[in-house]
Amino acid sequence: MQTIMDPQWDDSSPIYRQLRDRVVAMILEGVLKEGDPLPSVRSVAADFRLNPLTVLKGYQQLVDEQLVEKRRGRGMFVSPGARKALMKDERQRFLEEDWPRIYATIHRLGLSQEELQRAAAAAPPASWPSAAAKGAAAEGEAAAEGEAGSEGEEE
Repeated sequence: MQTIMDPQWDDSSPIYRQLRDRVVAMILEGVLKEGDPLPSVRSVAADFRLNPLTVLKGYQQLVDEQLVEKRRGRGMFVSPGARKALMKDERQRFLEEDWPRIYATIHRLGLSQEELQRAAAAAPPASWPSAAAKGAAAEGEAAAEGEAGSEGEEE
């Protein structure tokens, strides 16, 4: 499986955490589906010029959160129910953290429901972190939650 992640890292948080967040985004976007293998530790380390221990630490966080399961000798795979659990968490975070600020801005600007609906209808489709992820996510939506297989292995 070709790794579909932005190769750029920033100084805002540790690289293993950024890697974990990118895999989470790929699960949420449908790039990685339940049962899909994660790219191998070696391939991610080589593709992004990272220490394999850094990649392993990011993957281990996903295992600890029960979003990914290890299958001895076969690799790491997206756990059943991972996307649903992530969606629940992300929705809750949005409603608690983001929505109050957005709602306050809407009120402050005096935007009507009609204006918001027109703006939503005219808005371009949501953009994903990478063009490849966007294409894969669109394919996933078109398949209506269909299963997709790919190859992967563990260190």
